[in-house]
Amino acid sequence: MRLLLVLAIFITTCALAQTPSPAPAQPDAAAAQAAPATPPPAVPAALSTPAVTGPLSNLPPAMFDAGPFGNIAVNGILDGLGMWTGNHVAGDKSAQAALSNGQVFIQKTDGWFQFYLQAGAYNIPDLGVPFLSTEKTISDLYGPVPVAFVKLQASKNTSFLIGALPTLIGAEYTFTFENMNISRGLLWNQENAVNKGIQVNQTMGKYTASLSWNDGFYSNRYSWLTGSLTYANGPHSLSFVGGGNYGKTAFQNYATPVQNNSSIYEVIYTYTKGSWIIQPYWQYTNVPTDLKIGILKGASTDGGAILVSRAFKHGFSLPVRFEYIKSSGTSPIRPSI
Repeated sequence: MRLLLVLAIFITTCALAQTPSPAPAQPDAAAAQAAPATPPPAVPAALSTPAVTGPLSNLPPAMFDAGPFGNIAVNGILDGLGMWTGNHVAGDKSAQAALSNGQVFIQKTDGWFQFYLQAGAYNIPDLGVPFLSTEKTISDLYGPVPVAFVKLQASKNTSFLIGALPTLIGAEYTFTFENMNISRGLLWNQENAVNKGIQVNQTMGKYTASLSWNDGFYSNRYSWLTGSLTYANGPHSLSFVGGGNYGKTAFQNYATPVQNNSSIYEVIYTYTKGSWIIQPYWQYTNVPTDLKIGILKGASTDGGAILVSRAFKHGFSLPVRFEYIKSSGTSPIRPSI
């Protein structure tokens, strides 16, 4: 956070240092009327990172001229969370309240060298698992800087990402403000969320392909390959996603469950038009038996979900989630309801 504060002060100083001096006053009223009016500064468009689906959308960022760094965009989010749960997990509480997000986003989005930094506090409520305080969520998961990467724009249609990256897997993003539903779901429980690694993206007309070499479930063991292929045409998109661990590791903690040894496959269809978002998808995962790393009994899951959101006037929207998941075993699979 100290580094973030120093960076913010540096960017602001650069912006102030390069602010042009005011133009000299016109000699008389006639000259002033003859002079063309200065056009108002252009309002920057909302940026695509962080990705947001559902009824919410990113606001236009504040732009700063950071000298040799070029134009820097700064944005952020602050929100709270309150919830009541029936049939809650044993040892949990029925009522909870927390700071859901207090994050800042700093990024450079032009030129061949770009970057993205997301820092601050966050909470990730998740169906079927105990609720964690915001402090515990940060310390047990991805730290105060959960996402940070460098982007090398090699050409118009090709880019490389290096750092802590959002996963390619799944229909739901990690943080609450990014999704139509506040809580993450049962299928999300089987997926990784943040990967440290390298990713290459390639756009080919209506197709977008991505391939990533990473550490899977935040394990610091770089033995995962994940990929996605998406076809988009008007309001329709269809994605094929897959990944898996080509090595094995016994390392486990809260951020790195036994699913770090899994393989996962998904097919995701999305329809977005007007006030409607309709997103059905299918998921299959498998954790094989491996006595050497302590997996005494392997298991697999097979599940499906339908996410629907309808937006109304005055910023109000209503999302609906239906999910079903079944497992061939229980020990390697995260809890579900």
